[in-house]
Amino acid sequence: MVQVELQEAAKRGAQMIELRLDFLAKAPDFKRLLANRPSAMVATVRRPADGGRWPGTEEDRQMLLRQAIVAGFDWVDLETDVAEEIRRFKDVKRIISYHNLREVPAELEEIHEKMCTQDPDVVKLAVTAQRPTDNLRVLKLLQKARKPTVAFCMGDLGVPSRILGAKYGAPFAYAAFNKERGIAPGILSYEELKGIYHYPQINAETRVYGVIGDPVAHSLSPLIHNTAFRSLGINAVYLPFRVPRAGFETFLKELDHLPVHGYSVTIPHKEHAANIAAEKDPAVELTQAANTLIRGENGFVAYNTDYQSARDSLLTNLPPGPDGQPSTLQGRTVLLLGAGGVARAVAHALHREGALVSVSNRTPERTQRLAEEVGCRAIDWAARHNVVCDTVINCTSVGMHPNMDESPIHQSLLKPGLMVMDCIYTPEQTLLVKEARNRGCHILTGVDMFVRQAALQFQLFTGKEAPLEVMRKVVRKALSPLNLRDEA
Repeated sequence: MVQVELQEAAKRGAQMIELRLDFLAKAPDFKRLLANRPSAMVATVRRPADGGRWPGTEEDRQMLLRQAIVAGFDWVDLETDVAEEIRRFKDVKRIISYHNLREVPAELEEIHEKMCTQDPDVVKLAVTAQRPTDNLRVLKLLQKARKPTVAFCMGDLGVPSRILGAKYGAPFAYAAFNKERGIAPGILSYEELKGIYHYPQINAETRVYGVIGDPVAHSLSPLIHNTAFRSLGINAVYLPFRVPRAGFETFLKELDHLPVHGYSVTIPHKEHAANIAAEKDPAVELTQAANTLIRGENGFVAYNTDYQSARDSLLTNLPPGPDGQPSTLQGRTVLLLGAGGVARAVAHALHREGALVSVSNRTPERTQRLAEEVGCRAIDWAARHNVVCDTVINCTSVGMHPNMDESPIHQSLLKPGLMVMDCIYTPEQTLLVKEARNRGCHILTGVDMFVRQAALQFQLFTGKEAPLEVMRKVVRKALSPLNLRDEA
């Protein structure tokens, strides 16, 4: 099995393969493993304290490392505390490593400086991010390193540092052949690193963009934007930044040092993004919510592409009128579920088009505030099923991955001919969408609006027209039932 995976990893393009000997259930046959090596091989035996699974004694672990060196591995990974006990042997290259599963230590720079004196070919630092800005500290160290260094933060907060290593001089990056093995927290698969982020093409000139939110792990924004960048030959990368609610403004200030040239903004930061912007487009002024921030000379300029994309998506997909002509939103009676950033953009767009809107949200205060802001009816969440309407739009997170067995309304409200739009796109076929289709409703999934708003963001980021069909195609492929099953 190991041999098969080694060959497959090389076939996919891996130029170095780390063999985690601490994961093997029995003693490895080095002669057999190395006989037909498909690429350079790294021997690693990681202790539990460093995130590994070695079950034996430290004496036996170091003996296994020495055996791997003598057997002819191309590289060996040695922790900094044992690096001086296991000397260089022939032409076997040395990765001197440090792992911290708790934090980014205050003395990180001193630790790195010591490791540079331990006869390394490469220094590796893997530390655990406790806040989004920890990425920046690691990247600054990487930028100034006097020895070839691979440095990154572990955990989902640390994903950006794994990708941006290529921009700041890391000689290579770590990726998992099989993420399900839990090799390291936050590690990307080889397919993600190469296929979504195009790691081999990242260099010092690469411009950085990203999505800020919490959560962002299942966002398709990196896929759609990075695919669009590659399609037009633009040297840029788009990253996921998980930023908790309280850390938004601090994060933006700290990341000025990279810099990040533009952000997509999602839950829970859209209203805060509007508040901190130096300039705002008319849609942001109207909705007081922003889903896009572009770096300007005097600070960030805020835009709301949800507003236009919601309007365009609805007008394009409404069923035709009795005379066969395209429908308008004028006079339509809409039950709008939600009161967050997307709901605000949709509510204002509907109101501007002459729709009669009733808004309902699980938090009464937010419902009332949005209703007063837009000039529409506020409906208690418990009374939402009593509203007479011809259109239902879900802007809540109810039904989003991983809670895919939930729906924001009971199916008894779903009558034939009702227009139902769900702004959720992960998954595309939410329970609401499925039930609405089964009951004869006109349905509009969240994919159309998502692709439209992303295309508008892309144009703001780059000044170029977005490759709309390329973006739509890659999203639908990612959301196909087969891919969703694989992800689950």
